[in-house]
Amino acid sequence: MTNKLDTESVPSGALVLVATPIGNLGDLSPRAVEVLRDADVIACEDTRRTRALLTHSGISAGRRLRAVHAHNEAEAAGRIVKEVKSGLRVAYASDAGMPGISDPGARLVTACIEADIPVEIVPGPSAVLAALVLSGLPSDRFVFEGFLSRRGAERRRQLESIAVERRTVVCFESPRRMAATLADLANACGDGRRAAVVREVTKLYEEVQRSSLGELAANCTEVPRGEHVIVIGGAPPAADPDDATIEEAVAAALADGASARDASVAVAKELGVARRRAYEIANRLTGVKAP
Repeated sequence: MTNKLDTESVPSGALVLVATPIGNLGDLSPRAVEVLRDADVIACEDTRRTRALLTHSGISAGRRLRAVHAHNEAEAAGRIVKEVKSGLRVAYASDAGMPGISDPGARLVTACIEADIPVEIVPGPSAVLAALVLSGLPSDRFVFEGFLSRRGAERRRQLESIAVERRTVVCFESPRRMAATLADLANACGDGRRAAVVREVTKLYEEVQRSSLGELAANCTEVPRGEHVIVIGGAPPAADPDDATIEEAVAAALADGASARDASVAVAKELGVARRRAYEIANRLTGVKAP
């Protein structure tokens, strides 16, 4: 006969995502320490960095470390799924911050979900959220772009998207590409767009620069090493089209054979203006007195 109490005292297998410090090792939470200490397996992006973190926290690594990084994540996920199904608790930690956010881990989570096995999380440090709050820019609605593409059509598409994005945008960048990226952002969004560059969050040389994209780009001559996060203020609301713009659009619609009513409906939808405003202009152009 199975002893129910004993069965319930043994934790079932699960994948546990563990957020790790982004700089200051003191930011590792007590719960993260407990999970890493008790895990049967510790999967990690870099075994050397995770071993150092464990040593700092007084945790013995033993033979529990497994390398799961961008180059082997798909293959390693299958092995970890089997380990969890066998009843093991597997903790996963990337080099810094939350696994799966510009770090490996997302494929591993998907594989576990598809295999119908538990996925748990120990939240903690996040360079994205830390930089967003430190920037002083609106944080109620924001988007995260990660690292921008280095060149080509995809980079242009991302820059064009950021230029019209109404929410605050957060992205990562390496020191050697900071000058080029700030210049491209200023060119796409305008020199006056508010922004911030946050460097080395929680570390000894933590630095926050708050200014316009134009000034940040102009001052970006010598870029120190370290993790950089760029936070860009949202685009301002688009100005309402003036009467001349509406008149030009209505005239074009009328020239294509549309009635004053149909032209006003089409232009109102196209330009986002009140239908009555477009209709009054259409009537003026056709010589009809508005009702």
